[in-house]
Amino acid sequence: MATIATNRFSPRLPALFDTFLKWLSRGTEAYIEKHSRRAEIEALEAKSDAELARMGITRDRIVHYVFSDRFYI
Repeated sequence: MATIATNRFSPRLPALFDTFLKWLSRGTEAYIEKHSRRAEIEALEAKSDAELARMGITRDRIVHYVFSDRFYI
């Protein structure tokens, strides 16, 4: 009598894939957090209009100022 195996994958494969996805997710979150500019935006928003004027920016241009090295708007 012949036995045919239809399951080609190791039973550990789904667990390994889940581990990989968790690792990838943690890495992505760490990258995003490291490159977040939220703190800089909040610090500028906390300044008075006079302080911002001395820096040469207006309140409505804070985000543009923070991301000026990434986007040319």
